[in-house]
Amino acid sequence: MSLDAVERAKRDAALAKARFDGTLGAVQQRLRPANLAGEAWDGVKDKSADIADGALEAVKKRPAAVSLALGALALFLARAPIKRAVSGLISGDEDGIEEGDPELRETEQAEA
Repeated sequence: MSLDAVERAKRDAALAKARFDGTLGAVQQRLRPANLAGEAWDGVKDKSADIADGALEAVKKRPAAVSLALGALALFLARAPIKRAVSGLISGDEDGIEEGDPELRETEQAEA
């Protein structure tokens, strides 16, 4: 191996090391927790915007179906108060609605 070839190999090794150091620095920068969290947040924002756009298009295409689904969800969420109201109407409660808070009922009974 000639002296020229050895010098060229040293230069190539030094250039390769410099490229590796640059790549390693870039990877370390990308893997910092703050950068990872920022990228994740950006991804969530983009995905939620896509979902919102899809929901808006669904509402525009089928407003009756969406209204029906939202009404069913509201009834499902309000099932306990509705059950109490219907039970109160059936039992002949003076207000037509049985109070849902047991402590309130105990307080009213103690005052009576």
